[in-house]
Amino acid sequence: MPPMSRLAAATAVAVLAGTLIGTPAHAAVTRVRQGSATDVSRTTWSGPAYTMNGSGGVVTATMTKAIDAIRGGSGSIDVAVLAGSAPTSGSKTPECDTIVGLANVNSCTTLTLTSANDGNNTQVNTDIRNAEFVYFAGGDQCRYANWKGTSLRASVQSVVAKGGGVGGGSAGHHINSDVVYDACTGSVLSSEALADPYDSYISFTTGMFEWPHYADTVNDSHFVARDRMGRLMAFVARSIKDGLVSGGSAWGVGVEEGASLFIDAAGKATLSGPSAYVVLGDHQPERASAGQSLSFSNFKIWKLTGGQSYDFANRPSCGYYLRSVTNGVAESNLYNGTPLTSCPPPGGGGGGSSYAEFEPNDSRSAANSIASLTYPATVTGNMGSSSDRDYFATTLASGQTITVNCAIPSAYDADLYLLNSSGSTLVRSVNDGAGADESLTYTRTASGSATVYVELESYSGSGSAAYSCTVTK
Repeated sequence: MPPMSRLAAATAVAVLAGTLIGTPAHAAVTRVRQGSATDVSRTTWSGPAYTMNGSGGVVTATMTKAIDAIRGGSGSIDVAVLAGSAPTSGSKTPECDTIVGLANVNSCTTLTLTSANDGNNTQVNTDIRNAEFVYFAGGDQCRYANWKGTSLRASVQSVVAKGGGVGGGSAGHHINSDVVYDACTGSVLSSEALADPYDSYISFTTGMFEWPHYADTVNDSHFVARDRMGRLMAFVARSIKDGLVSGGSAWGVGVEEGASLFIDAAGKATLSGPSAYVVLGDHQPERASAGQSLSFSNFKIWKLTGGQSYDFANRPSCGYYLRSVTNGVAESNLYNGTPLTSCPPPGGGGGGSSYAEFEPNDSRSAANSIASLTYPATVTGNMGSSSDRDYFATTLASGQTITVNCAIPSAYDADLYLLNSSGSTLVRSVNDGAGADESLTYTRTASGSATVYVELESYSGSGSAAYSCTVTK
């Protein structure tokens, strides 16, 4: 059936029973149904299926895939579109105008809700539960997040549970991740988020939706066009630091304008359109504190172009490129990189990690965290002044031994210490002479685990030449 004109849609509002929804408490809710006035009757569904769009419009390629996946090869489906406000110009039902014209769509109903309590509207929830796919329109994801405490949340979940689907674009993409950047306090730029990942414009909603295979994700939209890689990095770091995700890792999913990820029931995402990015943070930030710039080493980034896939059920351990943020400044060329084919990357020996210090790390409170590295690890830095001290924090379990071997350049004499959490020296290496290497070994005998600090201290001299320490646990 072709899309209805604006005049026809307006006529539908005027004549369909229940179109203007009911009581004074819900007087602002409007309902426009296009296509058949009667819902299809199905006994089986073959989803779930999802569409994650970088901008607000429906992408017919992925929407068609979702319809076909849910149908399982037979029959048609009903679609409900949820919007937090009506478009200010053009058609008032732009998503359904596209969807109702696709093959095997029985109906498409646009539900415009303007208050949080509208999520408890009886007709709204009936339409959602009778649908096989729910699409969140673009707009304001804060309005969608405010529906968390209403019946609407469970109604949408019921569609996925029965094998239907869900999706959305722009704000509708945001609301479908595990951790939702809700923008309830404002919209943040990448530069602002990197300068302070606790900027007042950054707020999150959790527990809205938790879709199968899509755990520990935080979505972002209009990705390259609005240069949002930096802020997604900050969202990922915050998700880890604040414990919003499980297992200490978070996956950012940034989708470009005009692009859409179709995710099938098995968790495999395939891209239609220009580009999408999966940004993995798999360790604690080196620094993520209110009022301070972000430092986070080695984000793992997968870039997808049209036709490429990412398996969220079996998340890959290779094929990414690495980018870091130091003192609020991200490395250049964030949106392109050569994928690594040997992972984890070489540099630490024996399959371990490499780590380069960043200043300021001149005290235990400002120590660079190396706890999440793969050991043996290689840690590098330099004594930038004759009073420089570099601190690196890691954890040591009961019965575990740590060994640190440092190659010191001839430009300076540096001493090596291992400190406990209160700053007392556990063991040290203080060989005399510029260029004299240092090494130490320590075994923790107390019960439980504890933080320990590797400290390099300039005894005499300084310079930009790098020391290199191999840390084994």
